[in-house]
Amino acid sequence: MISGIMPPDDGSIYIGSDNLYNNTSSLKHQMGVVPQEIALYDNLSALQNLIFWGGLYVHDAQRLKARAEALLEWVGLSDRKKDLVQHYSGGMKRRVNIAAALMHDPQLILMDEPTVGIDPQSRNKIYEMLTELHRQGKTIIYTTHYMNEAEQMCDRIGIMDHGKLLAIGSLDSLRNAHAGDTSIAIRLQQSILPDNLPKNMSLHYDTDLLELTLTSENPHKDLGDIIHHLHLLEVAIDSIQFHRADLETIFLNLTGRTLRD
Repeated sequence: MISGIMPPDDGSIYIGSDNLYNNTSSLKHQMGVVPQEIALYDNLSALQNLIFWGGLYVHDAQRLKARAEALLEWVGLSDRKKDLVQHYSGGMKRRVNIAAALMHDPQLILMDEPTVGIDPQSRNKIYEMLTELHRQGKTIIYTTHYMNEAEQMCDRIGIMDHGKLLAIGSLDSLRNAHAGDTSIAIRLQQSILPDNLPKNMSLHYDTDLLELTLTSENPHKDLGDIIHHLHLLEVAIDSIQFHRADLETIFLNLTGRTLRD
């Protein structure tokens, strides 16, 4: 729907202040789409592919070639630009696929699982590319099943299940709303008696490890209270470590753990 292929059943889509379906042709020029399936011609070289796809938007041959060569340099494939795509690895094809979507320098980029089934080096290169696009001020809508990708890169995260948007916000806001309690491990330099610990907190004390574990809905307040209490007991703290729920835990909390078809 956002790419202008099919209209929504209800509601409207705006890009900037313009309604997409009142000005579809013009607004499509502001978008680049990276589909999940590789959209390249195997019997063309990387350079030829970029010139072909870019030619749907740009009609100056000299400008097209310069843009294609610059993008192939940027994605790390300038030395293989004349090789047929059929001889490329999966990671190389993914990078060319992204470059094809950028030929007309779009402001909005739609990416559908662009790192599926590729080697770690190519995945890391794509992360670097996305960081650079973000730095340039591009808007990127990024679909992924790799929770660490969304966790590391996205300003806002939406969790969808069965076509429904269950939650959206920053990682911190999703944690606050859906992650449950935070666990804090406090490593001590000496033993203390469990009977001397506050009774109003969920605490576990391991005498062998000299480790106190605090589970709390309000970790910053309760951490201050327990530090004050340990200070009164003259117990020295060696380290404090927060264990907050990651995005995968939040996702499972919202969608359940039942296996999907």
